[in-house]
Parts: sequence; C-alpha cells; structure tokens
Amino acid sequence: MKYLHTMVRVTDLDQSLDFYVNKLGLREVRRLERPEGRYTLVFLAAPEDESALVELTYNWDVEEYGEGRNFGHLAYEVENIYETCQRLADAGVTINRPPRDGHMAFIRSPDNISIELLQKGAPLAPAEPWTSLPNTGKW
Repeated sequence: MKYLHTMVRVTDLDQSLDFYVNKLGLREVRRLERPEGRYTLVFLAAPEDESALVELTYNWDVEEYGEGRNFGHLAYEVENIYETCQRLADAGVTINRPPRDGHMAFIRSPDNISIELLQKGAPLAPAEPWTSLPNTGKW
C-alpha cells in the first residue's frame, strides 16, 4: 500500500493557491479540469517531495462547507483493488463505493473519515460481485 494524497475542498481556488503556493511554499504538480463534473482538482507537493500530495478540490457550484466537510478523504494506492475490498469486507468494513470500474473504491473509518482506494496502474477488468453492487451511505 502507498499513501497518495489528502483532499481538501476549497471555496476560492485563487485564494487557496495563493496560500498553499505563494505563502506555504508548495508547488502545483498537476491540474485536472472536469467540466462534466463541474470541478477542478489541483495537486500540490512540497518542493522536494512529490510522494504525498495535497489535492485542492474546487467545486464550480457554490456550496457552504460546514466544519469537517471541507476535508475530503485520504487516498491509498493498492496492488489489487478487488482483493483489498474483499479483505476489508470480510473484516466487516462497508464498501461505500464499490470498485465497479476496477479502479476506485471508497470506505469510511469508524470516525467517518472517507478513504479512497485506487488501483495501482491500469484499472482491472470489471468483475462481479463488484460491478453489481450499489453505493452504500456516504463516501
């Protein structure tokens, strides 16, 4: 398992970039614009370490975030998303967003912290029972 990033929702992308980049000293390493989803993702890294990123998520539609809602999730890369999800399910963990696409799943900690699991490399071929499972709760 490899730690990937921490996501933080922001309400003003320019103001947030000023803080994280110009003031804190992180640097932008990647940006994804998703018009179909109406959001922008900006990945930031410490100047000498790209192994752990901060993901700024800017949702284009206005949303008031309460305390804690601005923190998004922890993300981990796994060798085999299906085996990982099965091991977690066998241990009693709810798979809130099953890996129907062979690429991404979400679970939650006992304190309701969302954890994203991402398949290392290319997505795995869709497989049952995962392709048929619905989302459960929030993630």
